[in-house]
Amino acid sequence: MDVIRVLLSRPASRWINVWLLLTGLLTAAAGHAALPTFAEVKAGYVPSDATLLDRNDVVIDQLRIDMKIRRLNWTPLQDISPILLTTVIQAEDKRFYEHAGVDWKALASAAVDMLFQDRQRGASTLTMQLVSQLNPALLPKKNKRTYTQKWDQIAAARELEKNWSKPQILEAYFNLVSFRGEFQGIGAAAKGLFNKTPDGLDEAEALLLSSLLRAPNATPGTVAKRACQLAISAGVKTSCTAIQAKAAISLDRAFNIAPEIALAPHVARRLLKDAGQPVRSTLDAATQQFATQSLFEQLAGLAGSHVQEGAVLVVDNKSGEVLAYVSGGPNSRNIYVDGVLAPRQAGSTLKPFLYSLALEQRLLTAASLIDDAPVNLSTPNGLYVPQNYDHEFKGMVSARLALSGSLNVPAVKTLMLVGTDTFIDRLNALGFDGLTEDGDYYGYSLALGSAEVSLWQLVDGYRTLANSGRYSTLSLTPGSSGKAVQVIDPAAAFVVGDILSDRGARAITFGLDSPLATRYWSAVKTGTSKDMRDNWCVGFSERYTVGVWVGNFNGDAMRDVSGISGAAPVWLEVMNFLNGAAPGRAPTAPQGVVAQNVRFNPAVEPPRREWFLAGTASSVINLAPTGSVRPRIRYPGAGEILALDPDIPPANQAVFFEMFPVDTSMQWQLDGNVLPADTPWHPQSGEHMLVLLDSAGQEVDKVHFVVRGNLRQTSSR
Repeated sequence: MDVIRVLLSRPASRWINVWLLLTGLLTAAAGHAALPTFAEVKAGYVPSDATLLDRNDVVIDQLRIDMKIRRLNWTPLQDISPILLTTVIQAEDKRFYEHAGVDWKALASAAVDMLFQDRQRGASTLTMQLVSQLNPALLPKKNKRTYTQKWDQIAAARELEKNWSKPQILEAYFNLVSFRGEFQGIGAAAKGLFNKTPDGLDEAEALLLSSLLRAPNATPGTVAKRACQLAISAGVKTSCTAIQAKAAISLDRAFNIAPEIALAPHVARRLLKDAGQPVRSTLDAATQQFATQSLFEQLAGLAGSHVQEGAVLVVDNKSGEVLAYVSGGPNSRNIYVDGVLAPRQAGSTLKPFLYSLALEQRLLTAASLIDDAPVNLSTPNGLYVPQNYDHEFKGMVSARLALSGSLNVPAVKTLMLVGTDTFIDRLNALGFDGLTEDGDYYGYSLALGSAEVSLWQLVDGYRTLANSGRYSTLSLTPGSSGKAVQVIDPAAAFVVGDILSDRGARAITFGLDSPLATRYWSAVKTGTSKDMRDNWCVGFSERYTVGVWVGNFNGDAMRDVSGISGAAPVWLEVMNFLNGAAPGRAPTAPQGVVAQNVRFNPAVEPPRREWFLAGTASSVINLAPTGSVRPRIRYPGAGEILALDPDIPPANQAVFFEMFPVDTSMQWQLDGNVLPADTPWHPQSGEHMLVLLDSAGQEVDKVHFVVRGNLRQTSSR
């Protein structure tokens, strides 16, 4: 009688709900969308990460692409901890192995609870939960399913059980169910919450994960309380204290899943675009690992010299494929800066391209003598006084010694012969596309690397020298190198490569024993930019080109670190690693190159066998008499602007024109008027043309310059 009174006291709406539920369950039909097969579900699963592979399909980096959800790779059932299987089934579906998709006993209990209790109890099986993941139309709306959804869910679950095995249902469930926050699937949950793989979960972790399924974003205390109750019902011996401690540590913090491997993060950011898609790169895992280790160890040793970051780029000469791409440092805070692509001042690294151009144009030979002596050059921006790295001058030196020893004054004089605009055109053809201004903008300091270039560009430029002057773009994916174009004359490229490999010639600056000296044939050049902000070492062997940059991403200057002490040791280690099994051999001289024994008169250098471009060979290199050198206007410089100061007496602002070398037979002509020699000129505001004439009145040189300002006029009394 008491039961009847209770039933009669229930609202009519609750009776209607129970009747609708039971009749719907008994008559549920397959009115749902067709369900996919297990193979289709697994094939359609997409992790939120993309994977970077090396040239041999070895995983070298991972990058998250999908920021809406966090999913790792699909986890097979056999890779899930058995205790987790036990606790999840206990918590969500005790009779999972007994029913055919629907637990009728649980549903009946739910109907009774609906009548006799103030709360409703869920009765969804794991299979029913899974079909809701497979068919979004079955997901609750506003946290509640309609009866139609419930009927379709039941029908779909029964259908799924007919076509899928129990292990397949469990495996798909564990990979698609949401555990907490953005974590979907057991792989992401185990890694994100406990930094473990699913097969390594312990009892407390399994209980917490199982308790999260009902309310993924519940407070740690609520989840721990539910897990403690689950431990009792599942017969797990882990104490509630241990469960609570684990919950406090694991659930109440910011979640982060670090990649399993991050060996080439900058390449990953360049190549990985689609979630779940592996991309094969040209990188070689072993070379990438070695280059990273070598760079980071060198940076750690230079920490006391205010050096934090560096970059290494290794390419295959023949294919242009990148084998190693490293950027950063062990203590770097600028992890997203790409040191391979960042523009930096080139230092002396552009000199080989300058000398190759001078050789190609027959302006110089490797044996040509250049005076390494102090020189003051007037430019539109003021007086330019190039200095050597050691602030010493060597006097008359051959182009071979000047380039090998990285002497600055001879490089500037070579640029004066070639012309800045011509040199910029050559650099642009070699891929240095950041040089967008004309020659006057960069001036003669371009010979010493005042322009900004990237390690990527430098390595490709030196690879062009290694490839007999043929330029093509580098590639990070197989088969993507550009078509090769002949940019540098093969003969000039060969001679420059031979000069850069000459340990004896290099000794004039670096000595015989330095990190530039290898046991096999290699050509190499260092560079240090102004105030020691950038440190370079780039060179090539028969098969490989390696470039190294050392410095600070924020542009801070280093302390007493040059290319030879900063970047060169890394270059040597990486080059030795690459050439360990098959040391590089010297290239064969191409057509258009001849060998000639030469001697110098006077003997500024010892006799030697030298390489010449065809038609430029000479057996004796004579030092030209002073008078045989054609004078040039040294001051004022072309385009120079002279400013008059009204506060300085006019007599103190007189200008003396200068030529170099001095030739007393020459005379000046200003604006068409011949001036007496060694006579000061009092500047007049306006534009002027200065011409240097020889004894026959023929033009030798001329410059255009401007005078601005007016002198203050004094009144008479």
